[in-house]
Amino acid sequence: MLRNVFLKSLHDQRRGLLGWGIGIVAVVLLESALWPSISNMAGLGEFLNSFPEPLVRLFNMDQFITGTGFLNAELFSMLLPILFLVFAIGRGARAVAGEEESGVLEVLLITRLSPIRLTLEKAAVLATAVIALAVVLFGAIVAGSAIFGLGISIAAAAAGALAMALIGIEFGWLALALGAATGRRIVALGGATVFAVAAYVLYVASKIVDSVRPWGPLSPFHQAIEGGPLGAGLPVAYIWLVVAGAAAVLAALPVFDRRDIAGV
Repeated sequence: MLRNVFLKSLHDQRRGLLGWGIGIVAVVLLESALWPSISNMAGLGEFLNSFPEPLVRLFNMDQFITGTGFLNAELFSMLLPILFLVFAIGRGARAVAGEEESGVLEVLLITRLSPIRLTLEKAAVLATAVIALAVVLFGAIVAGSAIFGLGISIAAAAAGALAMALIGIEFGWLALALGAATGRRIVALGGATVFAVAAYVLYVASKIVDSVRPWGPLSPFHQAIEGGPLGAGLPVAYIWLVVAGAAAVLAALPVFDRRDIAGV
């Protein structure tokens, strides 16, 4: 039953995952196609020096003159994290709470499948889907770099894709945990989204406001994209992205196991 639930959940997501993958490839290739024109701009360095220092720190614009720095600033500072968060939070909110509201969960729980094992299985499905999207991102970066001469190494592309996968999994698991604990998709979706926005505001504020700077490392965005994830290697902070998401799921397990399930 567990294996069937896992495979069926992935099968049900195949079209959506394909569409998201095509979108990610298109975004990366379109942005990469701008690099030859950007790299040949006269006075690029002087132009970048005209930006305020907080903006330079926030978007890593001091690295903009390299292909790696260009994608870090253009894609990995905001756009790609947002795309991965939308993907993961949406699926996390539907994983348990969405199925409970639609009545599908009732069918699953009248079998021998326990709420705890179901939640863990759904968490594995979500992580697998996000990782699959990150693999697509990795391939798009490698292809874009080769086609348009960005000079991004395979290791750097892998590090960037890993960072997006980890931040997506953390917030996706948070949405799943909220949905499992409450049974309400809107709570899961809204709660995880609010937390993501608050985390990004903290990250931005730590770049601009000196008094907030010491608190910046607490933000998952700081842990995932500080300094630009392309070429960042494997920062120790990545561990916190996994731990925080896993802790949310584990905290929700006993609540989900004890509460009354709608329709059961």
